[in-house]
Amino acid sequence: MAGLFYALFGYWMRGRKLIINHMNKACHACGQLWESTPGSQPGRGETCVKCGTDLHCCLNCSLFDPASYTCTSRSAEPVKDKEKRNFCDEFAMGSKGGPGKGAQKNDDMNQKWKDIFG
Repeated sequence: MAGLFYALFGYWMRGRKLIINHMNKACHACGQLWESTPGSQPGRGETCVKCGTDLHCCLNCSLFDPASYTCTSRSAEPVKDKEKRNFCDEFAMGSKGGPGKGAQKNDDMNQKWKDIFG
């Protein structure tokens, strides 16, 4: 009886955790929500359906620190190109996706240009 309880409780907890972790997983470049089954991670070759950017990259990982532009994991090997796909075993799709700072800066500059020169 106890085994059944722990099996059901574990399933319930996994379900709750997966739903929480699955919220707002989006492409770092364009903000397109990533459609998948809860709890799954994008494969190494998977790309965004909207912009074609690699999803299994540092900029989409929950361990990536944008302030220092490095991984917070001490055991992960350094990756040169943070925007391209990699073989990191510790990758976990983060929920901080959305248009990157570069896209926002370009939009701001374009708006300023239009304001000044019409």
